[in-house]
Amino acid sequence: MIHMTETLAVQTVEGFLTADETTELTKVLDDHLVATGWVPARPSEGITPPRAAHAILDAAMRRALPALRRVFPSARGTDPWLYHDLGPGDRIRPHVHGVGDPRARPQRIARVAFNLQDAERGGEFYLDTCSAEALWSEVTPAAGSAYAPGARFVHEITARTGPVKLSDVPHTRWTCSPPPGTTVVYGTQLVHGVLPVEEGRVRKLITNLLA
Repeated sequence: MIHMTETLAVQTVEGFLTADETTELTKVLDDHLVATGWVPARPSEGITPPRAAHAILDAAMRRALPALRRVFPSARGTDPWLYHDLGPGDRIRPHVHGVGDPRARPQRIARVAFNLQDAERGGEFYLDTCSAEALWSEVTPAAGSAYAPGARFVHEITARTGPVKLSDVPHTRWTCSPPPGTTVVYGTQLVHGVLPVEEGRVRKLITNLLA
């Protein structure tokens, strides 16, 4: 049974990747970018990493799952990873994914983000918390749902779609600067984004934590 609190929780795993694993992952991705010539059309666009990158990240997730299950007890695994690359002036506006279809199997309960490289200035990841009722839909768990009775579900809200403009909703912003090798896991019903990159480059890998 998935509890609503799992979709609103935050956890970090320090040492998710070792320094050697991070170096190897960087090389694999650098080679892939040279081979494909990929350049993101917009900051939110990602690319599927090669198999060697998935092998490194998936091994790290298997090590991390016991710690993650203290906060996300329903967690069973992840989706394939996506690679994102942000340069000066790029940002990710506040948005919230939500759970999608609460009847789906498997069910996404959180997002997993690993920063391969931080910007020299700017580019910090953030979470926005607020008590606005406008974020929440009228959807309730159906009979046989994986969610505990009484769970609530937010609307899926982007910079362009949704019942409210998130930047206009009173909120409290929590910025995050994890140490190297750390992954950040945050519930899929939390509003989040990335501050503008002022100098340097943000390279990150993201997936869904599934129950």
